[in-house]
Amino acid sequence: MGGTVHGEYKVPGGKLVVVDLDVEDGMLRDVRVSGDFFLEPDEALERMDAALTGLPASTDARVLAERVEAGLGPNAVLLGFSPQAVAVAVRRALARASEWHDHDWHLIHEGPQEPTLHMALDEVLAREVATENRPPTLRIWEWGAPAVVIGSFQSLRNEVDPEGARRHGITVVRRISGGGAMFIEPGNTITYSLYAPASLVDGLSFADSYAYLDDWVLGALNEDLGVKAWYQPLNDITSDGGKIAGAAQKRLATGAVLHHVTMAYDIDADKMLEVLRIGREKLSDKGTASAAKRVDPLRRQTGLSREAIIDKMVSHFRRRYGLVNDSLTSKELAEAEELVTAKFGTAAWRARVP
Repeated sequence: MGGTVHGEYKVPGGKLVVVDLDVEDGMLRDVRVSGDFFLEPDEALERMDAALTGLPASTDARVLAERVEAGLGPNAVLLGFSPQAVAVAVRRALARASEWHDHDWHLIHEGPQEPTLHMALDEVLAREVATENRPPTLRIWEWGAPAVVIGSFQSLRNEVDPEGARRHGITVVRRISGGGAMFIEPGNTITYSLYAPASLVDGLSFADSYAYLDDWVLGALNEDLGVKAWYQPLNDITSDGGKIAGAAQKRLATGAVLHHVTMAYDIDADKMLEVLRIGREKLSDKGTASAAKRVDPLRRQTGLSREAIIDKMVSHFRRRYGLVNDSLTSKELAEAEELVTAKFGTAAWRARVP
């Protein structure tokens, strides 16, 4: 690898860090850090450049951050970014990662669909983006029935009370990504998926990519909806009142990343507790004694309708990155329906971890 490369990293809830550098004989040369962050004293910028210049291009993000921190010294003041953010920008430059604006984003927001079809659509659309048969896409889900969606690696019997699910007419489905169970009722949930080329998250760890891919949602919540929200590692969006949303992610070997999020617009906590087996260890890990108190729905926090919240979220994404209205193709829908029959609608897949 040789020549000049360029990398950017928008710190979730913070500032943009940009790195331009040359690679000669496997070493970093002429490193130039810039961005809309705040830094004191002025000469600290040159110290960062000098600390990175001469390092092997194979240096991992942890060591890069350590070198930046050591080069800055104890008196430097960084606002809106960190040495770790600089390291991520360097790794993204070296990976030749793409940026949001490099892609022509499309929007799919169609009528209610069955839970099993939603699971299948995630796999089909991620695969279509990987093969470049579809541009990177944001899909807003509409639920055709109440459901519990369990993570790819969760035990069915440990997560779901079958009698409670039957009593309330709730379909149990399993998705292809990891993470925890989601309790879904149409009208009470906002769910979306991002289907992006893997290049968008090149140079990011799995942990960093969660917050990076949902930074636009934090912007919509804080700037457009008046909700003071932040990312709680690994995969929660939360506020002063409690959890708002949970994210899950799957990186396909074919070259795409699927990132999907379920947000609580409203919630019937009593019904949820009759359907989900929420263990005491999980509750204590979150610092609360009640599952109901863990979630603070957007209806209460905003006073807006679910449709108004979705409109503001979509408008925010459109302003940031551009967004073209689109729809499912007949081929995509047919492939998803085939996957329902062969995989997502089967007892074997649903109970693959009994």
